[in-house]
Amino acid sequence: MIIAERKPFEEIKEMLGGFQKILVIGCGTCVAVCLAGGEKEAGILAQELDLAYKVSGQKRQVDSTCVERQCDMEFMEPLDPLMDQYDAFISMACGIGVQFLSDRYPSKIILPGVNTTFAGANLEVGLWEEKCRLCGECVLGRTGGVCPNTRCAKRLQNGPCGGTMPGGKCEISQDQPCAWYQIWERLSAQGRLDLIENLAPIRDHRAAQHPAKQVHPAYQKRYTAQV
Repeated sequence: MIIAERKPFEEIKEMLGGFQKILVIGCGTCVAVCLAGGEKEAGILAQELDLAYKVSGQKRQVDSTCVERQCDMEFMEPLDPLMDQYDAFISMACGIGVQFLSDRYPSKIILPGVNTTFAGANLEVGLWEEKCRLCGECVLGRTGGVCPNTRCAKRLQNGPCGGTMPGGKCEISQDQPCAWYQIWERLSAQGRLDLIENLAPIRDHRAAQHPAKQVHPAYQKRYTAQV
């Protein structure tokens, strides 16, 4: 899932400037799971802003709401009647949600309330770790399910490098395991060490299209212009 963390309070206040009517919009999916931008977090931010403005003697209106997903247009319909009631909106969604809101309501001031950090997994309560760089060329089939693009500090496609430390640690930090040491252990246990001997070609990062777009084969005719 996408992991995010709330922006510093002072940064959010600075972005809001002199806007008088503010709506904080939470998102009920990824950012809710990582406790950064769900309904609860949106409400907390609205309360913090309201209190800060009252303490400074400012009369501003700060409310909060939440939609199930901000990365899907159909889930944003409940926001339609609210958009003319406020001067500015803080999206607690990831960067995708912020852009979707901005695309749906291009004349409105949509501001980010969180920093999108990475795509990761939930290890324990309140602990997440990056697992995927969304590279579009998955190699997990030959690396025993350990992603070198994400978990190797140098993103080596053929490893390990000369900096692997005793005990299988990365040279950049004793707290970080060497991804290729992990790959070797995993493939060794699976009886597939021969995969390491097959050198992977140099990745052509120019091949990746940005911004990316993907169409399911079943819908090609719908979204491809017919000659």
